[in-house]
Amino acid sequence: VQVMESGGGSVTTGGSLRLSCVVSGGRYRHYSMAWFRQIPGKEREGVAISSSTGRTVDADSVKGRFTSSRDQGTNVLVLDMRNLAPEDSGVYSCAAANYCWGFSEFSCDWTDWGRGTQVNVSS
Repeated sequence: VQVMESGGGSVTTGGSLRLSCVVSGGRYRHYSMAWFRQIPGKEREGVAISSSTGRTVDADSVKGRFTSSRDQGTNVLVLDMRNLAPEDSGVYSCAAANYCWGFSEFSCDWTDWGRGTQVNVSS
């Protein structure tokens, strides 16, 4: 399974960025997918999750500013980030899973990960 992220970069406070993740290969047609972020000094945090059927849920911590979307039948998960703040700076990584036991809690077997993409928000 290959997990490829694109997007990210540097913006100033209040700016917007779009991240895209594509999962390909493997034995399954559709995967659960998620965006995680690692902010310096904090634990890794789930930002948005999508089921294999295309349902998406954004974490409460970013709801209203971040919006995830996934076209039905694809393994492409897009994260639109608006009104970014310096505390959003970090490495954003995409992951794929075959099985989830706690969808809202991001509890899935995240076996495949992308390399991550850097998001920098300056004040």
